[in-house]
Amino acid sequence: MDSPTPTPAGTPLLEMRNISKTFGAVRALSEVSLTVRAGEVHALMGENGAGKSTLMKILSGAYRADPGGEILVDGRAIPSGDPHASKAAGISVIYQELSLAPNLTVAENMFLGAEESRFGLLDRGAARRRAAPYLDRLGAGIRPEQLVASLSLGERQLVEIARTLTTNARIIVMDEPTTSLTARETNRLFEIIAGFKAQGLGIVYISHRMEEIYALSDRVSVLRDSAYIGTLERDEISAGRLVSMMVGRDLSSFYKKDHSVPGAGRPVVLSVRGMGDGAKVHDCSFDLHAGEVLGVAGLVGSGRTELARLIYGLDPHTGGSVGLDGKALDIHSPKQALDAGIAYLTEDRKALGLFLDMSVGDNVNIGVVDEDAGPGGLLNFAKARTRADAAVKALSIRTAGTRINVGTLSGGNQQKVLLARLLETNPRVLILDEPTRGVDVGAKSEIYRIIDGLAKRGLGILVISSDLPELVGISDRALVMREGRIAGEVSATPEAPIRQEDIMTLSTGTIPAERERSEA
Repeated sequence: MDSPTPTPAGTPLLEMRNISKTFGAVRALSEVSLTVRAGEVHALMGENGAGKSTLMKILSGAYRADPGGEILVDGRAIPSGDPHASKAAGISVIYQELSLAPNLTVAENMFLGAEESRFGLLDRGAARRRAAPYLDRLGAGIRPEQLVASLSLGERQLVEIARTLTTNARIIVMDEPTTSLTARETNRLFEIIAGFKAQGLGIVYISHRMEEIYALSDRVSVLRDSAYIGTLERDEISAGRLVSMMVGRDLSSFYKKDHSVPGAGRPVVLSVRGMGDGAKVHDCSFDLHAGEVLGVAGLVGSGRTELARLIYGLDPHTGGSVGLDGKALDIHSPKQALDAGIAYLTEDRKALGLFLDMSVGDNVNIGVVDEDAGPGGLLNFAKARTRADAAVKALSIRTAGTRINVGTLSGGNQQKVLLARLLETNPRVLILDEPTRGVDVGAKSEIYRIIDGLAKRGLGILVISSDLPELVGISDRALVMREGRIAGEVSATPEAPIRQEDIMTLSTGTIPAERERSEA
C-alpha cells in the first residue's frame, strides 16, 4: 500500500485564491481564499447558504470557478472544474450523505471504478486483499467481504474514509461527518483525524458543532453571505467571536429571551404527576407555567425523550397523569394530545417529522387539512395556500415558494416548516425535542427568537436539548434528569442565569467542588 508523500508540517498544502462563482445572476462566492497547512485540521464554518458547499465543490472539480481565481496544491496550480485533476492532486471529499452501494461488499465499494480483472472477470479476491491494509490502517475491525448493508452508520463512514485513502489523498474534506455517529464512533473518528494530522495530511472540517471545533481545529475560517470573513488561530477561537463572524452580530443578542420570567402568580398550563413507563422513566412530576420556557437536561439515556413521548401519548405509560389548564387528560395517542392542545416536535425531523417528498405548503397544512374541506368534501386549496404563505412569512422560512419540495430546504428551514405545522394546531403546550439539531448558527438564532415570541404569547414550552449553552441561554428553569428520574431543578434569577456546572452536577450525581472542599 502506497502512502501519500508527506509535506512538512505547517507548510501550505492547499491554497485557494480569490475563488468566485456565479450561477446566472446569483453570486454564490465572492473572491474567497482558503489556505490549509500540512498536518492541520482547518475548520470551515458559516450558515447554510454562506458558500461552504460551493467552495468545496470547486475544490473537488465538480464546479468550475469563475475566471480570476486559482487553486494550488504544493504550490502547483490545478485546473478548475476537472474532477480527475483534483483527485490526482490528492483531494478527496467525504460528503455528509454517504455514497456507498449497500448491496456491494466493503472491498467492492472501496475500488468501485478501479476494479482488477482476471480472465475477463472481476477479481474479487484481489479487491479483498487490496482493501485489507487500508481498513487495518484505520483500525476499523471491518472485513473486506462484509456487505455494506450490514454495517452501522459509523462503520460505513470508516469505509468512506478507507476508500478515500485508496486514492492516496493528501487533502481530505469532511462535511458534517459526525451527524449520524454515536459518541463512541465520534471518538474513533477523532482518533483517525489525529492520525491523519500526524501523517502530514490536511483536513478541511465542516461542522456546525462548536464542541467539535474546539476539540479538533488548529484554525477556523468563516464564510458569510458568500464572502470570506476571516480566520482564527486555535488560541483565538471562542464562541463569541465565531458567532459574531458567522451571523454579523454579538453573542449577547444570540440567545433571545425577552419574555418575562413567570412569577408565582402565573397559571400552570401543564401538570405532570408520577409519570413513568416502568423501564426508562420513573415517577416524574413537574409543572409548566403559561409563558415559561422550561428546559430538560440530562446525559444521553437519562430518559428525556422518553418522558416527552409518554406525555404526548407516543408510548404507553404504566403510571402517572397529565393535566392541562387544571383539567385532567386521558392521553393514549398523539391525536388525543394534539386535540387537547399539546404539540410535540420530534428530534428526528427527517425520519419522523417531515414528508420530504411533499411541498412546503402540504407539510404546513397536513395537520389541519380537515379545516380546508369545502362542499362535497373538496379541499379549499386557496385557503391552504393562504395559510402556508402566512406561516412562511411569520417564521421567516427561506423558500422560493410553498410549492417547493421541503426536502430541498436547509435544515433550519425544514425545522421551521415542522414548527409551523405544529403551530397551526393552536397548541397551549409545545414540546421541542432538540429543536436546533443539525441547524446552522443563523437558523438557531431565528429559532430562539421564535421560541421567545411564543412564550410572550403565553404558550408553555418544554425544551429538551443536549446543548447546554442553548438550554442555559433560552430557559427560565431547567429540569435535570438522571437514570429516568428528575434529579433536580435549576432556576434562573434576574441576578444570575442558570449555571452549566449545576446542571452537570445533577446530571452526573457528583458533588460540587466547593461542597467537597467544605466537607473535607
